[in-house]
Amino acid sequence: MRSNLAYSAYSQNNVSIESSEKLIKMLYEGILKFASQAKRAIEINDVEKKVYWINRTTAIFSELINSLNYDGGSIAHYLGGIYAQQIKLLSQCNINSDTSNLDEVIKVTRVLLSAWNEETAYEVVE
Repeated sequence: MRSNLAYSAYSQNNVSIESSEKLIKMLYEGILKFASQAKRAIEINDVEKKVYWINRTTAIFSELINSLNYDGGSIAHYLGGIYAQQIKLLSQCNINSDTSNLDEVIKVTRVLLSAWNEETAYEVVE
């Protein structure tokens, strides 16, 4: 059930997921999109949309945490900590409507997406 919720949080009509690498990229892009929409909602003082977009963003981070393979090494633990911290920031933003928390989530996710793109590009070249 939780997996379906997170999947619907980022999916768009007629999107086919070709690989787990593409799925992770889509999840990060979904976080960026939804966190930006939450920030806009805060700026126009739309509490209902703020909560909606923050919840969708949180659902994606939850799915990322649930998909980590802790048998694969220390990177999973590191990513789990990063994802948990982002959920904490989102929760604080939901309570305080502080856009600086969303800015931090967006910044961290951009770094993760950039690193992911570099890693998957390296694997294709290899």
